[in-house]
Amino acid sequence: MQVRGSIRVPGDKSLSHRALLFAAMAKGESHIGGMLTSLDARSSARVLRQLGAEVSPLGEGRVVTVKGRGKLRRAATTLNCGNSGTTTRLLLGLLAGHGFKATLTGDASLRKRPMRRVTVPLAQMGARITETNERGTLPLSIQGGKLKALRHEMPVSSAQIKSCLLLAGMVGGVGVSVREPHGRSRDHTERLLRAFGYSVEDAPDGWIHFDPTGHLAPFDMQVPGDPSSAMFPVGAAVLAEGGELRITGVCVNPTRVGFLQVLGRMGARVQVDGVEELHGEPVADLVVTPANPSWPPR
Repeated sequence: MQVRGSIRVPGDKSLSHRALLFAAMAKGESHIGGMLTSLDARSSARVLRQLGAEVSPLGEGRVVTVKGRGKLRRAATTLNCGNSGTTTRLLLGLLAGHGFKATLTGDASLRKRPMRRVTVPLAQMGARITETNERGTLPLSIQGGKLKALRHEMPVSSAQIKSCLLLAGMVGGVGVSVREPHGRSRDHTERLLRAFGYSVEDAPDGWIHFDPTGHLAPFDMQVPGDPSSAMFPVGAAVLAEGGELRITGVCVNPTRVGFLQVLGRMGARVQVDGVEELHGEPVADLVVTPANPSWPPR
């Protein structure tokens, strides 16, 4: 089997969520291309519409237009986050800095997932959390308002928890310091915050220090390809008999591409070509050349 040509994989899920949230908080019109159209991304778009942002329909090949008001407004009904933990936890961070009450729920699976990992530190910042059950899971309500600075050692390493607290600091205009116990999780939120002028420092002792020095403004963004989705065509191309496959515009954030290092140790030939930084994220083409006949190793 020969492989040749150029393809693009679906947009990165983590960055699709964050692009929507940041655009909803910016005052003006943003344009987001390459958006993932999964149910989770649609959950983020749906609740942001309930909170006052104008978000055009998500669809394959569409540029999504988001008209933000610079702040959220009270929703008339409960915010249903579907099955999306990212939507729920990051949204709680944004809501913590708004002076109104919001109630969040989700499907049966999401209602089993732990939320005190974010609601406890948000309460320490000044948000008021109302739980409806003894487990502290959804549904729950948050009454936001004036926040205070936070220094918090996270119980687990989690990009969702970390992002929630950093976004609360952004909306509340206060400093936030967090430390993860077992290495750094994905840093997409930190990179986006830096792209908008916020100070996010990775200290040598493992602490991440955020200061509200920046300002959100409308933006145009092409969501890079999801490296997890890229793994499948990369694997198929490596096993081909000849040719070359180029996968364009893939997010090559170091926290996401460990599989390339593993493939390299196995003898696979995958070149990261033309790295450029877009909104803080490294983006490049992956050029895959089928391995030599002695690969895979026996």
